Amino acid sequence: MTSTLQEFQSARDMLAGLAYRLLGSWHDSEDVLQDAYVRWSAADRTDVAEPRRYLTRVVTRLAVDVLRTRQTRRESYTGEWLPEPVPSDPFGAVDTSDLSLAVLHVMERLTPPQRAVYVLRTAFTLPYDEIAGILDRSPADCRQLHRRAVQALDLDGPRFEPSTDEQRRLLLDFVAAARDGDLSRLQAMLKDSVTSWTDGGGARRAARKPVVGRERVAQFFAHIYTRPNLSVRPVQLVTGPALDIVIGDRRHVLALEFDGDQIAGIRVVISPDKLSAIGQRHDRRTAVVFEDD
Repeated sequence: MTSTLQEFQSARDMLAGLAYRLLGSWHDSEDVLQDAYVRWSAADRTDVAEPRRYLTRVVTRLAVDVLRTRQTRRESYTGEWLPEPVPSDPFGAVDTSDLSLAVLHVMERLTPPQRAVYVLRTAFTLPYDEIAGILDRSPADCRQLHRRAVQALDLDGPRFEPSTDEQRRLLLDFVAAARDGDLSRLQAMLKDSVTSWTDGGGARRAARKPVVGRERVAQFFAHIYTRPNLSVRPVQLVTGPALDIVIGDRRHVLALEFDGDQIAGIRVVISPDKLSAIGQRHDRRTAVVFEDD
C-alpha cells in the first residue's frame, strides 16, 4: 500500500497540472485525481512498466468523461464560464509557465477529444502514437484533432507579456485608476479591442455578457471600483499574477491579459464556488486598502 501511494504521490503534481489544463477547474481536477488513485490502487500493476504513463492515461480519460458531462451542464450555466482561479502552491515544481486564464478560457471552444490532444501534444509534447494509445484513437485521427484544435483556438501567436513584477504593478495601477474614476488614465492602459468577461455563476449580480471596447470597459470598472470599502490582496495564481478584491462584503478575483504594456483582456471571477481554492481569508491588515474620501 505504501508503495502504491508513493508511486502516485511522485506523479501527483504532474497529474494535477494535466487535470487542471484539461478541465480549468480545481474542484473537478481534485475529483479526477481521487478517482485516479482509487483505480490505481485496485489495478493489476504486474505489467505496468511506467506508472506515470499509466496514470497519465487514466487521468486523461477521466477528465474527458468529465468534460463530456459538463457540456450538458454548461448549456444551463448563467452568464460566462471562466476557469477557476488556483494558487501556484498545489503544483509544486511542475512547470506551468504555459498556463494562462486566457488560454484556458479560449480552450472551452474545443471538444473534449480536441482539448485532450491539444494539451497532451502542446503542454506535454507527447508523440501522436502515445496520444493515440491514451485516447484509443489512431495517430492520424489525433493529428487531425490537434489541427482542428489549433484552428478553433485561433490564437494570434505569442504576445509579449510584461514581467511578473510589472504585471503586479499594472494590476494595482488599473484598480487605482478605476478607484479614482480617472477614465483617461484607464483608457490609456487598454487596447481598443479590450474585452472583459465576468463569471458570477448566477449567484451574484454580474455582467452576463462580455463588455467590449476601451471606453465601455473603462466606464464599467470605474463604476465598480469607486464603491466604498475597497481592499486588494495580490495573489500568485498558477496562471500568473492576479488580485483578490473585496468591496464591502463582496469578493472577486481579477486577472488581466496583456499585449505588450496594454491590457487586451480582463477576467473577473465572482462565483463563490470558484473562489474556494484561493482560500477564504482576506485580511485587510495585509491588503492594499483604498480609503474612502
